[in-house]
Amino acid sequence: MNPTELILKNFEKISSIPRGTKFEAGIRQWLMDWAAAYSLKSRTDAAGNLVIRVPASAGRESEATLVLQGHMDMVWQKTPASTHDFTRDPIQLIRDGDWIRANGTTLGADNGIGMALMLALVEDETVSHPPLELLFTVEEEIGVVGADNLDPTLISGKALINLDSETEGAFTAGCAGGGSLYMTLPVTWDLQSPDEVAFGMKIGGLQGGHSGEDINKHRANANKLIGRALDSIQRDVEIRLSTLKGGTARNAIPREAEAVFVCPKAGAGVCRAKFSAIVLAIQAEHARTEQELTITLTEKVGEPVRTISCLETIKGIRLLAALPHGVAAMSAEIPGFVDTSNNIGILELKEDDLLIVSNHRSTVLSRIEEITARVEALAWLAGAKTERTKIFPPWQPNMDSRLLKKCMETYESLYGVKPDIHLTHGGLECGIISDRCGGLDTISFGCMIENLHSPDERLFVPSLPRVWEVMRSLLAL
Repeated sequence: MNPTELILKNFEKISSIPRGTKFEAGIRQWLMDWAAAYSLKSRTDAAGNLVIRVPASAGRESEATLVLQGHMDMVWQKTPASTHDFTRDPIQLIRDGDWIRANGTTLGADNGIGMALMLALVEDETVSHPPLELLFTVEEEIGVVGADNLDPTLISGKALINLDSETEGAFTAGCAGGGSLYMTLPVTWDLQSPDEVAFGMKIGGLQGGHSGEDINKHRANANKLIGRALDSIQRDVEIRLSTLKGGTARNAIPREAEAVFVCPKAGAGVCRAKFSAIVLAIQAEHARTEQELTITLTEKVGEPVRTISCLETIKGIRLLAALPHGVAAMSAEIPGFVDTSNNIGILELKEDDLLIVSNHRSTVLSRIEEITARVEALAWLAGAKTERTKIFPPWQPNMDSRLLKKCMETYESLYGVKPDIHLTHGGLECGIISDRCGGLDTISFGCMIENLHSPDERLFVPSLPRVWEVMRSLLAL
């Protein structure tokens, strides 16, 4: 079996096991069973992270241990038409020329293909390597929880290659840090009155994407668009919300959002007129970047709906309209590189409150604090309660890294060109694991993946043999 087939065989098996964040038990057990089948020792820590120890190839037993690392969980996102149940259904892989995608869902190549590569390097007996520790972390996609709680005794190696990058031909040497803020506005419920009409508003067809890697690509945020449309209407007509929902992951740019609201029957015509006007403006603004954008308003008939009060509606809509989204600052040191950003990832009107979740990133720790405090201030002005997640610090690049130099020399010897040294606005676990383990020499590398954290995610198959050769050559040194 050639290397590409071996990697894809493993990826297909990994894809058959549900492995969303906090649902890693199944994939962890499968990895432990895989280790046992190859007579390899494995160990877990209290957080659920797993290490598999691989003895060195013959004659290399005295060499330093190298850690290969990836995360077990994936982001669960699907199209509105998909009936996929992530908790039990395997990801349906579709080969489309040189690309592999999923059937209406995220593919999970982030980070399933990294895990598949790690296993393949062990399975291929022709690959010469030093002692290896295969480290698989949990809950990476909701704030690097596994890495942040890693038991440092789980690994002994002092050099680590993370296989969670998405640009083949580049080595990632640093990344942004980040954190999230949960905002909750308390609500009370009443019932639609006979002199009110109910409307349903839906926004869809957006590209969505990764809130780090795609935040500078002018992709619209469905949560922000629906807030803007509702704000435009409520400035002229008294409305009361019944439903408000958008996004399912704080680190994914929302692709769809929906609302149900009521207004006086006498104001229904104004609602429609205001909606038509704001739709034209939004469509014109996103004509080049969101060509599949759809925004609809339909009257809902039937049983009366429950609603929150007019004042609670105003507070919620205006908070949503005021919250920043997108690139907050570009780097002054690296042309074209995003320094600071935030993403309004989750929006949900629940039984007791309106929940809004904002995710913040920056390459500078103090700027994460600044943008978090700015969002907190807006929430406070609206009367919302706030709760921060733990902020994870940026991974600062070390351009004198011995491992980085080794990677660059290996790549250039194979392909005759110098690889790119990449910094990413997305989050990686390298810096956190290094800090937990007393300082490691770390680098990140990976296969070509596009449109992460969305159902358009896809894997470029021709990148697999090239990454394989780089890793094979690195391990041979």
